[in-house]
Amino acid sequence: MKKPRAFKRVAAKPKRPIPSNRLTNEEDKTRPIQCSESLTVAAVKPKKPQSQPQTKSDSSLPIPDFPPEKMTILPFSFFQIDALELAPRLLGKFLRREDVVLQITEVEAYRPNDSVCHGRFGITARTAPVFGPGGHAYVYLCYGLHTMLNVVADKEGVGAAVLIRSCAPVSGLETIQQRRGQKTDKPVLLNGPGKIGQALGLSTEWSSHPLYTPDGLEILDGPEPEKMLVGPRVGIDYASPEHVNALWRFAVAGTSWISAPKNTLRPPES
Repeated sequence: MKKPRAFKRVAAKPKRPIPSNRLTNEEDKTRPIQCSESLTVAAVKPKKPQSQPQTKSDSSLPIPDFPPEKMTILPFSFFQIDALELAPRLLGKFLRREDVVLQITEVEAYRPNDSVCHGRFGITARTAPVFGPGGHAYVYLCYGLHTMLNVVADKEGVGAAVLIRSCAPVSGLETIQQRRGQKTDKPVLLNGPGKIGQALGLSTEWSSHPLYTPDGLEILDGPEPEKMLVGPRVGIDYASPEHVNALWRFAVAGTSWISAPKNTLRPPES
């Protein structure tokens, strides 16, 4: 039987102290992990607070640094103009309902004597809000499923409106996702008119609601986009050729938060 080997006891080396300035949770998430990285944590300077990040594709839509509750509600007079003039002016403005704030990125104009405007049927129980004064909401169901939000334009009795086609989320993302039934922060969340109504939790009962008063659903002032795109409106093949080809669709250039088709949009002619 072999005699057991004797081992010489060696004094343990003192451990290197770990600096107290550990990474914050936010920095720890963004800092890439390297397999060869030492366990020693380097000192990191605290970052200055930043405003809400913008992706490169959304650089033409700056979000103000101040909170939505301090934003200015657009006045009644803002909406008392032709729908074709109001539509591009709505780009970059904000829709607010309670904790949800959306920035408008795409719209379509619908004018009097337009072969696809609901006002062409005259005043009915459904279309009466379109003939109200500008600045009110016109909400209807498309195919009995999709809640479509329109902003009434021009003077009372004219019968014109602007359809909100797409938006980008500013606040209330969890509420938006819950209402939409989608756990995503990608453009698919809000790139279509039916999605806007759903994200805001609207029903047809919101028709005729004033959007220029602090009363549950408002339109707030916002920055004008640096560049804009125009194109024909979507899904109106049944209209007269004049209106099918009219460039009455407007979108913010350089943002991914717009609906399909995108290949029909182009910069306006100067």
